[in-house]
Amino acid sequence: MMRLVYGVLTRVAAPAVFAATLVRAAKDPAYRTHLEERFGLGRRVAAPALWLHAVSVGEVAAAAALVRALRARHPAISFVLTTATPTGRAQAAKLFGADVDVRFLPYDTPGSVRRFLARIRPCAAIIMETELWPNLLHECARRGVPVLFASARLAARSVPRYRRFGTLFSAGLRNAWVAAQSTADAERFVALGADPARTEVVGNLKFDMRLGDAVAESGRELRRDYLGARPVWTAGSTHEGEEDLVLDAHATLQRVVRGALLVLVPRHPQRFEGVAVLLERRGLVFDRRGRSETVRPEAQVLLVDTMGELTGFYAASDAAFVGGSLVPVGGHNLLEPAALGVPVITGPYTQNGPEIARLLIEAGGALEVADAAALADATARLLTDPALRERMGERARVFVEAHRGSLTRLLALIEPLIASRGLAAEGAAGG
Repeated sequence: MMRLVYGVLTRVAAPAVFAATLVRAAKDPAYRTHLEERFGLGRRVAAPALWLHAVSVGEVAAAAALVRALRARHPAISFVLTTATPTGRAQAAKLFGADVDVRFLPYDTPGSVRRFLARIRPCAAIIMETELWPNLLHECARRGVPVLFASARLAARSVPRYRRFGTLFSAGLRNAWVAAQSTADAERFVALGADPARTEVVGNLKFDMRLGDAVAESGRELRRDYLGARPVWTAGSTHEGEEDLVLDAHATLQRVVRGALLVLVPRHPQRFEGVAVLLERRGLVFDRRGRSETVRPEAQVLLVDTMGELTGFYAASDAAFVGGSLVPVGGHNLLEPAALGVPVITGPYTQNGPEIARLLIEAGGALEVADAAALADATARLLTDPALRERMGERARVFVEAHRGSLTRLLALIEPLIASRGLAAEGAAGG
C-alpha cells in the first residue's frame, strides 16, 4: 500500500520537479539538454547493458576505477552510466568518452522507470553509495535484475527517517547486495532491511582512485607556467557562504605570507558569476581561469571558472582546503589532494565521509579547522613551514595507499552477478 501511495505522489510531483529543472535551465544551459531522459526516454541499447549509477561528480570519479576494470574484463558488454546532475554527466563523458553510454537517471515514477529499464535492459545494476529509489528498486526486482550498492554508506540519522515509511525502502533492499564502506554502514543497512547474507564490508572505493602521473605532471605545469613561484593554496568545491569564510582567511593570511595566492574553485558552475561578483565587491585583484593566459603577479585570487581542473590545481598547490566543510553541507572528497601528497585542511562538517576525515586527521595528513581564523592559521603554518608541509603530504599519501583494495573486493561480488545472467563468458569472448 505504501508503495502505491508513493507511486501516486511521484506522478503528482514529477511536473513540479521538471518545472524546477526548467527554472535552473534558465541560469545553467546544461540543464536544458537531454530532458527526455528524465522521463526514461532516449535511445535503446543494442544489447543488454551493465548499468552503473553515480549521482554526481564525486561518485563518478570514485566509480572510474570500477568502470575501467569491468570494461577490461567484459569488453563485449555494453555499459550505461547514469547521473543526476549535468556536472556529473560532463565528468563521466570526459572520463569514459564513447566507451560508456552516459545519460540522466529518470524520475522515480513508475512509467519513467519502466521506460528506462526497457531501453537499457540491464543485466545488473550497480548503484554507488546510497540512492534508495523505491520504484526503481521494485521494478528491478520484478524484472529479475540484480542490484548491488557499491561503496555503500548510510548515516545513522538516516535509518529512523527511512523506517518511518514502513516497507517502502526496506522492500527494495531485501534482494539487493550491499558492499558497505564500513562495519557501521553494513549494520545500518541490515537494520533497514538488507539481507545479512548479502551484505559485506568492502571499504571505500574512493581509495582506489588512480590519479596517475599525468595529474602530477599537470600540476607541475600549472605551477611553472601559469601560477608562478609563489605560495599557493587551493580551496576546492566551495559552497555559498563558504567563499566569504575562505576570503576572510585569505585576507588574514596575506598579512603573514607575502604574495600568497588563493585558487578558489566553486563546487557548482552556475555560481561562477556570483563568486566573481563577490570578489569584485570585496575589492580584490583576481584573475579568472577561463579568461587568462597566466596569473598576474599582483592577483590575490584565481577564480577557477572552468570544469574538470580541480585535481590539477590541487596537485599544483602547497596546501588544499576541501570545501563543503565550513558550512553544513557535509564535505567533499579529502582523498584527491591526499593521494597527491598535498596536506589537507577540512572544516568540521564532514558527514559525507566521517571515517575518512577522522582517520586522515589521526594519520597526520589533515588538519581540521572550525572557522576562518583557524583556517588562516592552519594555512599560514603550512605555507611557511616546508618540513611540516612535506611531512603531512607524505602521511596523507601513505594513508591513501594503505587503504586501497576495495576495488578487488567489490569485483569479487559483481562478477557472480554478471555470470548469473549468462554474460560473463560472452564478455570474455569479446576480448
